[in-house]
Amino acid sequence: MAETKNTDRTEINELGEFGLIDHLTQDFPLKNKSSIVGVGDDAAVINNGKNLTVVSTDMLVEGIHFDLMYSPLKHLGYKAVVVNLSDIYAMNATPKQVTVSLALSSRFSVEALEELYDGIRTACKKYGVDLVGGDTTSSNKGLIISITAIGQAQASRITYRNTAKVGDLICITGDVGAAYLGLQILEREKQLYMSNPGIQPDLEDQAYLVGKQLKPEARKDMIDLFAKNNLVPTAMIDVSDGVASEIFHICKQSGVGAFVEESGVPIHPDAQMMAIKFNLDPITCALSGGEDYELLFTINPKDVEKVKYLPDIYIMGEITPAEDGVKLHTTGGNIHNITAQGWEHFGKEPSQ
Repeated sequence: MAETKNTDRTEINELGEFGLIDHLTQDFPLKNKSSIVGVGDDAAVINNGKNLTVVSTDMLVEGIHFDLMYSPLKHLGYKAVVVNLSDIYAMNATPKQVTVSLALSSRFSVEALEELYDGIRTACKKYGVDLVGGDTTSSNKGLIISITAIGQAQASRITYRNTAKVGDLICITGDVGAAYLGLQILEREKQLYMSNPGIQPDLEDQAYLVGKQLKPEARKDMIDLFAKNNLVPTAMIDVSDGVASEIFHICKQSGVGAFVEESGVPIHPDAQMMAIKFNLDPITCALSGGEDYELLFTINPKDVEKVKYLPDIYIMGEITPAEDGVKLHTTGGNIHNITAQGWEHFGKEPSQ
């Protein structure tokens, strides 16, 4: 379809990924009673009677979201499923099914696709989800993967982004920044290889960092822990675009601010060391890196005793009034505004 001629042209990168979504979907009010939540959270929510159904779709595009120079197809298939399941867990829900759709060019063989689906199968088996459908079509260039994840949740336990309240504590699972630094290692070795194809890649025995980038895991264990300890977060989101970006999503949609303690942001020792080696600030990598797929959530202060003794959960701040903004209290005692510098998926066209 030809683009409609308009003298006022707005470039997509002026709005950014989330600004574009907001702009395009602002005139789509929900008309069906069964549609509880549409665009704007980690997953849509549909009332099917006994439980709520949650649905999330992500698209991964070669050259934008992954690079096959260093992403094995089996790992890519695994990761494509996991990043979608993470959205379902971020709603405090349990994923049950996935669909997989592919657009691929003629350079991919049946054997290559078998590798991709081996990774998809491995992820489905580990997380207990069923592959129930999809589609395959041709692409002029490269590989595009679109996965839809479908899950279930009790209405009393489902968790949204827009329900954080002033005084709530901000918590995060695992550690952040490692996936970004794993990507820096892979990109560095790619550039060295392109300059000298005979060189052997040196990943510096950084299996943890590289693994967080190529084969991340979704935090199913945390959703199980929440249920076991009767904990329902007041708001939750998964860390796909960076901690700072995710905090801003919760703050914007909940109409609140946030105060984050730098000392409360968990960073793996390997990530600390590698950030310094790359002349990067570890806390900046942790806040803006993205692709960690940890869970960032808020809790009512009365639930702090429940969280305090749970493994791999860190309290890193507090929800504040909106007028206070989103602030970082550094270990040096300074207070800075946090800026959301998450992944930007839209940019200028590459030079031809």
